[in-house]
Amino acid sequence: MPDVGKNAEFEALALPLFDSLYNFAHWLAQDRHDAEDLVQETYAKALKGFGSFRPGTNFRAWMFKILRNTFLTSRTGLSSSHTEPLEPGDEDRVLPVTSHTPETLVITQDLGEALQQAIEALPLASREVLLLADVEEMSYHDIAEALSIPIGTVMSRLARARKAARQKLIESGYARKKGTVARQ
Repeated sequence: MPDVGKNAEFEALALPLFDSLYNFAHWLAQDRHDAEDLVQETYAKALKGFGSFRPGTNFRAWMFKILRNTFLTSRTGLSSSHTEPLEPGDEDRVLPVTSHTPETLVITQDLGEALQQAIEALPLASREVLLLADVEEMSYHDIAEALSIPIGTVMSRLARARKAARQKLIESGYARKKGTVARQ
């Protein structure tokens, strides 16, 4: 009966993460069916290896690490040691429009599509850090743990990813104006 207790404990910890894991998997795989397979394989591996999980450590980061490693090993030529060249980062933040008129809703939808394309165009290492930080709202420490990289690398990749996404938005016709993004 100890397996029943472990399975219940795993279920209590893992099920609340399903939507976040699927969202991250979909961004990585860029295909709904591949994302579903990736999440299923992640849960299977996590359940099988649940005995190696150390209580008191970050379960969420552990699950994201399993998902990421599963994704990387499923792709030819990708490994968890994938690196990118360094370039100075621009730290300016892009703030969203906060009023909700019909016009701003259309602009927001248009911006959302442009932002999605900008994120999809990022290299994998940049995309995963950006998604974990800005979509999943993980801390730098949790991201570093999930991706097995130093916190400084998380911060530099995030800065470069934000800069590249911002540049892609500008190239697609959005310009930075007074802390907001507006269509030119």
